[in-house]
Amino acid sequence: MSFDRDALIERCTTHQRVARIVVAQVRGSAPREVGAAMMVWDTGQSGTIGGGALEFEAAIAAREMLASGQDRVTRHALGPDLGQCCGGHVTLLTEVYDLTRAQSVPADVVTRGKGPQPLSVRRILARSRDRGASPEAVYVEGWMVEPVVTPNRDIWIWGAGHVGRVLVNTLSALPGIALTWIDTDAARFPAEVPTGVRAVVAADPATLVPFAPPPADHVIVTYSHAIDLSLCHALLLHGFGFAGLIGSKTKWVRFCSRLSQSGHSAEDIARITCPIGSPEFGKHPQAIAIGVAAQLLKPDLRAHARSHQKDSA
Repeated sequence: MSFDRDALIERCTTHQRVARIVVAQVRGSAPREVGAAMMVWDTGQSGTIGGGALEFEAAIAAREMLASGQDRVTRHALGPDLGQCCGGHVTLLTEVYDLTRAQSVPADVVTRGKGPQPLSVRRILARSRDRGASPEAVYVEGWMVEPVVTPNRDIWIWGAGHVGRVLVNTLSALPGIALTWIDTDAARFPAEVPTGVRAVVAADPATLVPFAPPPADHVIVTYSHAIDLSLCHALLLHGFGFAGLIGSKTKWVRFCSRLSQSGHSAEDIARITCPIGSPEFGKHPQAIAIGVAAQLLKPDLRAHARSHQKDSA
């Protein structure tokens, strides 16, 4: 897991003071791994450290800390202390941030602790630099080391209707994803867009396609077949990593014909996946979004897209 600096800054901007709780150490069986984190403020919270009782108690304690602004380390025996069946031991680091402190977090690796930085921490950082890779989250000699999350995947969601909303809510909670969400009308977006999601309004969404990174993945779930078709055409001209279109097999047959008439080859057209998701889940918006999210998270998305396209022919 990684330190989500951007999300922390956004939360502090909105809520002034935010407590961040991170799993620093784990011994034995525990619900989450080292580096798992959540944020807590006066009226809400986001993320999860797992374990209903552990998370509940940690959130209560964190809200009490917001006024004092003092950080603390706590240790929890999940079985004896909280009645959880995991039975392991978890060490939590809870830190209180305001906007100034959040903005001071480095952009690559966060290290903090009391006193001089231990040799063990300096060695972890040196190995990380030598290998050109971020270190894993670790708590050693009273010091916490965490890599700062940097999105390594762009996903563009076209459409803010029922399916688009559920899909964005699902994907926005995952680390390493930069989400761009487009619709024709600001009123179609929810009152509160999930943290870290860039919402963009465009009367003609296809005009934004040239601004997408060529390797980006795209999911088209708009309310208009005309917009859907123009997006497919624009993406085929621009390039993409994965492109999925909501719709029936009948819709896709018609789209294939029209895209062919626009000069696209059958091989290129076949790169677009339609229908998207898992038909066996049903047609409810939440079911469609769950299927699409699972599809996007498959390790070999490109191979899956090709096989799915053949199955849907």
